[in-house]
Amino acid sequence: CFCVTPHTNATFTTLHRRNKTVFASMPERNPKTQHYEFNGPIGALGVMVGLPAVIYMLYFTCPNDAQHCSITRFPELPSLSDLWNWQSAAVFVGWFAFHVVLQLVLPGPIVKGTLIRDGSRLNYKMNGLSAFFVSVGSVLLLSWLGVFQLSFLYDNYVQLATASIAFSYALSLYLYVSAKLNSKALLAEGGNTGNALYDFFIGHELNPRIGSLDLKAFCELRPGLIGWVVINIALMAAQHERTGAVSTELMLVCAFQIWYVFDAFKSESAILTTMDITQDGFGFMLAFGDLAWVPFTYTLQGRFLVSRHPNLSLAMLALIVALQLTGYAIFRLSNSQKDRFRKNPGDPSVAHLKVLKTKAGTNLLISGWWGVARHINYLGDLLMGLAWCLPCGFSSVVPFFYSIYFTILLIHRELRDEEKCTKKYGKDWEKYCELVPYRILPYVY
Repeated sequence: CFCVTPHTNATFTTLHRRNKTVFASMPERNPKTQHYEFNGPIGALGVMVGLPAVIYMLYFTCPNDAQHCSITRFPELPSLSDLWNWQSAAVFVGWFAFHVVLQLVLPGPIVKGTLIRDGSRLNYKMNGLSAFFVSVGSVLLLSWLGVFQLSFLYDNYVQLATASIAFSYALSLYLYVSAKLNSKALLAEGGNTGNALYDFFIGHELNPRIGSLDLKAFCELRPGLIGWVVINIALMAAQHERTGAVSTELMLVCAFQIWYVFDAFKSESAILTTMDITQDGFGFMLAFGDLAWVPFTYTLQGRFLVSRHPNLSLAMLALIVALQLTGYAIFRLSNSQKDRFRKNPGDPSVAHLKVLKTKAGTNLLISGWWGVARHINYLGDLLMGLAWCLPCGFSSVVPFFYSIYFTILLIHRELRDEEKCTKKYGKDWEKYCELVPYRILPYVY
């Protein structure tokens, strides 16, 4: 429904969430969380151990320059040097620090966030698009000058992944301790259980800041998302270094994903209404997702193609491009329509749309894109995700990890949103579902 703000650059976390946090009716500024998500501390521990393991699994079942990838591949236990080196750690920390500087010094409009629990609205500097161009341009310039070799990112891929995981743990520890020491901190409604392990994972403080730097909003799109772009560029450089050319399949994957990230920065202020920013605390859950999961799982297809050449037919390549363009059109047009309606229902481009007025005071769109399906934007995401995987061909299921994972994630998110809206709108939601019967895929689901 148009009232639910989707965020498809979402991290791994939504896949596991049950959205069952219930809060006591309390007058305190920071009420105690009454119920756990993720099956409580044990589930949180499982995620904190299991998802880093998935990153390693994806690498060692499909290592660089290997001709075959298989989920049944069981490599030898890697040595510490195979997983870690200080140069990679320095590169990662330097990249993070560089983006902190860009956030602070580059100009950008100041945008008010949504109203939060204490009645305030925080200020956010929106300069992500400038940071995108400056940081990517700086990497390319250093490569051209011979100061930094892009192929380093490919050759030290797993070591960089380890650095990102370690940094995520360290940042999460800082976030938890600083929140505990700050008696004035506004805590996340879902991260104030009193269980240290769980609150460390889910995020104890809602909007942790160092001066004007909002750590959660900063990490949401950068440096991980821009890091994804830079790694993709490095993958093309690595293939060119090895073969003297860049395959059409690899160029397509990288072009699709780079455009997706660029599009996210074009609409940067949209993150301020997402659940990540408005409701979730900032702890390991989001820190790991932003800094490690995105750059080191979403680049799997490109890494697969560096040393593998599916040699797809022109017709297949054309079909993949058409799938990507169709998915992007659905994703962008539906989200833009929703955003315009939310900001100004009288806008000429959306004023003609039909709505269902609810007793909760909210209007639910029942025509336009949002009359086709209640989560039509998810369909666009799923089509794009498939288009990112198909250039890898069909020799292995491993590069289709993203498409499989994202399908499960979005269906789970859709079910969670449906539960939320059913509770909020009651009978009005039942009527809405009769008027807009399809959830994601018209006539199918």
